[in-house]
Amino acid sequence: MEEEANSLQELLPHLFRQEYAKMTAVLCRHFGLKHIEIAEDIASETFLKASENWAINGIPKKPAAWLYTVARNKTKDYFKHLSIFESQIKNELSTGKIQEEQQFEFDNQHIADSQLAMIFAVCNPANSAEAQICLALQILCGFSVEEIANAFLAKPETIKKRLLRARTNLRNDSFQLNSLTETDIKSRVETVLKTLYLLFNEGYFSKTNNQLIRKELCSEAVRLTLMLIENPLTNTPKSNALLALMCFQSSRLDARINNKGEAIVYEQQDKKLWDKSLMERGNYYLVNAFDGNEISKYHLEAGIAYWHTTPDDESKWQHILQLYDQLMLMESSPVIALNRIFAFAKVYGNEKAISEAEKLNPNESNYYHQLLGYLYADQDIEKAISHYGQAIKLTKSKTEKQTLTKEIERLYNKKTSH
Repeated sequence: MEEEANSLQELLPHLFRQEYAKMTAVLCRHFGLKHIEIAEDIASETFLKASENWAINGIPKKPAAWLYTVARNKTKDYFKHLSIFESQIKNELSTGKIQEEQQFEFDNQHIADSQLAMIFAVCNPANSAEAQICLALQILCGFSVEEIANAFLAKPETIKKRLLRARTNLRNDSFQLNSLTETDIKSRVETVLKTLYLLFNEGYFSKTNNQLIRKELCSEAVRLTLMLIENPLTNTPKSNALLALMCFQSSRLDARINNKGEAIVYEQQDKKLWDKSLMERGNYYLVNAFDGNEISKYHLEAGIAYWHTTPDDESKWQHILQLYDQLMLMESSPVIALNRIFAFAKVYGNEKAISEAEKLNPNESNYYHQLLGYLYADQDIEKAISHYGQAIKLTKSKTEKQTLTKEIERLYNKKTSH
């Protein structure tokens, strides 16, 4: 029984992350964005019923299919109850704002179509670009307020207010999922790409849940971006560049952590664990990304990720540094600046890189202190330990703290052995 309970505790959050957003998207296609809370309530009640039922009767053979059956039945029940509501609700039903339940299905194609429509519907100009992305991350990706705050480097209270305003604007707007025009799609695709980029980043280098890597988020980001590629209206050079970036980064996921969940630095990664098929897919989408004259941040980051998957040669890090220099001109950020310093160290050495890093001086960044700890490790062990200690104080991640503590222990042992 205890094993069954543990299995249920692991399975439900996983299914919630994978299926809740899909379920909500299909339901919203029927209820309309004005009634998004109804869709979310039905999806939430479905998972609540699963937690209660499975704890007593055990996990069904096909858990996802069970969930969709319950959601379908709950939706049919809603439509039945709707028929006895006051005339105002009946009138709304007859206007087509809520589709009839006879058309209601959860097949794979319907889910994919609904999610694609939902992404663009949520990225609604009625809200600011940042609010659109916040809402999409919450509704479509199942992000918590804390995860969204981490993605935006903002306070949770700020994100809560932003989400509340965005949902109100969405409710007041009569936009329907089925009325997407070519103009709607083209005007919103930039925000959609940014949302998927942030979704992948949270999976690739997670700041929450004490996990360094969350593969399910990376997989979901790849799946949704692939949907854009498969649609002629959204199969753009930028979309291809973003998918290439995701493929290159995903190819190294298994090599980035050990069996204890601790980070493995790039130089120590086992290249035999790199996924060659994903690298080849990355190459394919990167070639497609240059079908035109546009060069975006996704092109540059995909180029950097490509060079990270290639064998070491004399020019590799020079290419990476040049791409970071271009990226800094296009979109400067503390994270990009620190990543550039790492490449700079590979080309010009740690001593010069330390001087470059100290010019940035973002003292409240744990990544800044991690980088300086790494750069000082072979030159001044005391300073390296001090910076790693500061990084431990600044990070909230339990996994990151463990990895950094282990590195400090290694440096202490190195120091005492001399």
